[in-house]
Amino acid sequence: MDVVQKQTYAQPVGYFRRLTAIDWLYAAAWLIGAVYALRRFGHHMDVYEEAILLLAVPTFTWLGWHWKSVRWLTALMAVLSLFAISLYDGTLVAAEQRFFLKYLFSSQSAILWMSMLFILSTVFYWGGLIARSPTGASIGSRLCWAAVLMGFVGMLVRWYESYLIGPDIGHIPVSNLYEVFILFCLVTALFYLYYEQEYATRQLGPFVLLVIAAAVAFLLWYMVSRDAGEIQPLVPALQSWWMKIHVPANFIGYGTFALAAMVAIAYLLKAKGIFVDRLPALEVLDDIMYKAIAVGFAFFTIATILGALWAAEAWGGYWSWDPKETWALIVWLNYAAWLHMRLIKGLRGQVAAWWAIVGLLVTTFAFLGVNMFLSGLHSYGEL
Repeated sequence: MDVVQKQTYAQPVGYFRRLTAIDWLYAAAWLIGAVYALRRFGHHMDVYEEAILLLAVPTFTWLGWHWKSVRWLTALMAVLSLFAISLYDGTLVAAEQRFFLKYLFSSQSAILWMSMLFILSTVFYWGGLIARSPTGASIGSRLCWAAVLMGFVGMLVRWYESYLIGPDIGHIPVSNLYEVFILFCLVTALFYLYYEQEYATRQLGPFVLLVIAAAVAFLLWYMVSRDAGEIQPLVPALQSWWMKIHVPANFIGYGTFALAAMVAIAYLLKAKGIFVDRLPALEVLDDIMYKAIAVGFAFFTIATILGALWAAEAWGGYWSWDPKETWALIVWLNYAAWLHMRLIKGLRGQVAAWWAIVGLLVTTFAFLGVNMFLSGLHSYGEL
């Protein structure tokens, strides 16, 4: 007689059933925080800002569920930002009178701390790579996290400071080169830290932090030479809710394109036998480069569409072949071609790496070169 054995198969567990009590507490904290922000600062918000705030709850809840490190980062951001805001007592004068504001948590102090921590992180990452020291890389990673924390605290406090100047002056701090360079540093670092944990390697830190350190150097020069740290009223062209979503989406693209280019440099060095035993496998480098460009291209596409809608509202047309728009299209076509060649033609190896580096040069000109050498409807962002 055949013995029929019953086989039991493990049923896949649903996404929400995998969540723990801590996951749900984290989600509840975001919801409570959003309600508090609406009650405390809602009179400064229009309907679009309220919608953005409410959409941030599921977005960052999902991000914290997927990437656990975001939990303590957002918690510390909230605690330190609210602590700093409480010290102002409704007046900007407090920034020069109260110790914690003057030396730590006013927007300019926090951003200077961010800058110093990014530079120190770069030094420790390179020290760890050259000396084959896991300790150096570990310190570099922690310093990078600390820089991201201070940078976001600085941006949030700067947002509040703009309203202390005047309700009609207050705006999200992504309106000029000083502010968007901070955003670029934070986005690039945050994406790098995600890949660092995802691939369990800190060996790319020296390369990615180089481009962040270069951005910090420019930021400090710009702040000193142009007094760019001062909060200014928005020019009329930027007095739109479109800015709040167009600019961050744009800089997710810029940051991930920069990250991909620095990974491409590491790829080429390893392919040439330099640091060959200290860097991840070529396949890993290639995969990170591809994922970074794919993410960047998606957000840059969204930013371009949002920019066209904003242009239609502000200037009466979706596209005007303004130099900034033209170079944005060139950047988009460059990465569209890169992804097409990879997905359709199987582009890999050193050609793909060199192309990613050239892509960063094109992106840099679109970001900075247009402001420096060309003029147009976007001239409010000139150096």
